[in-house]
Amino acid sequence: MPGMAMTRENSQEPDREEPEDTTLVSAPMASLFEVTKLRNLRSYSDNKRHDRSPGTTLQNDFISRGLVGQAQAEELFRIFSGPLNQYLWGGIALIHDSLDAVRKSSSLLLAAILTVTALHVPGNERVFDIAYSEFLAHVSGSMFDRYHSLDDVRALAIGAFWLSDVSWKLSGHAVRIATELQLHLSFAKAIEGHQDHVEKGRLWAFLYVCDHHFSIAYGRPPVIHEDLAITNHEAFLQLPGITNADFRLHSQVSMFVILSRIYETFGPDSTKPLNAEGLKLLHLFNSQLDEWKMKWESRLAPNPHINAYPGKGVLLHHQFGKLQLNSLALRGMAPSTLCDTSPESSERRLFANRAVQNAVSALDIVLEEPDIRRALVGVPIYLLTTVTFATVFLLKVRLNWHSACLDVDSSLILSLVERIVELLRDARASDRHLARHISKGLRNLVDRFKEQDRQASRTASSVSQQHISIPAAPTTAAEDFQTMDNQIAWPQGQMDFGTMWGDFDSWGMDENYLPLGMFNTLASQIPG
Repeated sequence: MPGMAMTRENSQEPDREEPEDTTLVSAPMASLFEVTKLRNLRSYSDNKRHDRSPGTTLQNDFISRGLVGQAQAEELFRIFSGPLNQYLWGGIALIHDSLDAVRKSSSLLLAAILTVTALHVPGNERVFDIAYSEFLAHVSGSMFDRYHSLDDVRALAIGAFWLSDVSWKLSGHAVRIATELQLHLSFAKAIEGHQDHVEKGRLWAFLYVCDHHFSIAYGRPPVIHEDLAITNHEAFLQLPGITNADFRLHSQVSMFVILSRIYETFGPDSTKPLNAEGLKLLHLFNSQLDEWKMKWESRLAPNPHINAYPGKGVLLHHQFGKLQLNSLALRGMAPSTLCDTSPESSERRLFANRAVQNAVSALDIVLEEPDIRRALVGVPIYLLTTVTFATVFLLKVRLNWHSACLDVDSSLILSLVERIVELLRDARASDRHLARHISKGLRNLVDRFKEQDRQASRTASSVSQQHISIPAAPTTAAEDFQTMDNQIAWPQGQMDFGTMWGDFDSWGMDENYLPLGMFNTLASQIPG
């Protein structure tokens, strides 16, 4: 095992570009380095001092080693440079215009681009497996590397946005490296008017969105918290040289500021019901989400590669955000508690019905808007995660909350879910793509629901025949359905949506490509 690098920094040369820190108050570790000059206490942000030259990088990458052909790599890079890169808010993730430029800059970025693109192209499973293995090897090595570049950060973010099984780890690693490179300071400096910090500030906003995508999806605290710069992030849009890509990115920053405040307000405990004060706050946050939609929908222009997706995406994020918010009204509640006439129960029903409508509207947008349909294979996995969340929410309402006095159209729900399954099944992508595995799991789930419907119908018919001559007291429709429920022999775990996504063998999902923790969290966040 190699020893620690307990070597001292060389004496500074007069022409050294990096100025000496003359501030009186600095981070404690900076003082420790100032006293000891030990190299292992310091992170290097100057990529020019990296011991790997561009020539060495080219000679050692997996294209030079013959694992992936040059022509195939060029084609994959061309595909990434088009719609895939544009789905990341106008191409902010990639500043290079050629494969050679990427290869010279960062082997990690090369592996990320080829991995992600192969995931989206039918028939590229072999290339995906090779590139993915290479990518993970570079990520592992980067954990203890003292030299990093902005392209390394971009590579980790690209991987996080599309590689479901490592998304949480990659986003956190990207943020840690970014803070070593002082990107969190660059965002504030860019807003203050320092042009040389604009690109780094843009990348910090990009990482904020990446971090919060997975914070919301996993139900975990974000790494990047809202500071004064994030609160005033729209000041960035007043800087010279800002493009529509920046507007798209900052629409996402604005959305996740709201969603993160919701998370911080109500907390992650899915068993804790909202009190009367919490229900009042739902009104406030609903208004904020409505204002977000009105503000950003008209500001995002169509894109040559992805057409009207930017504006249509605002509509979709609006419905998904309101679904996550309004479904909180059911948190920790039992279906039977919603039918009484108290003002609080009426308020809960209002939000619960809104949540159902939000889920229906979101899936309807996915199914009916051509640019959204095409985007399902291409956009970051957050969109597929929210589509799955909406689908499971509706199925769960249909199964568990039929007696809760909600406005639920069971036939509409089943129709929407089946159409979503077909859309995901027919997606043109590699067999490794998440859409295929979600489609398979939802198909198995729908088939089970249909079988339960048939079983319920047979049971109800049998009960009716047995008691046809016995007068019975009048019952409500909810009581009739509850009787039917009690007579169905539900399979073990069938009613437990909190663990549904964890049993991949039972539901036909492949744990190698689904983010297990994410779907466990999504399911547990859905009430009931």
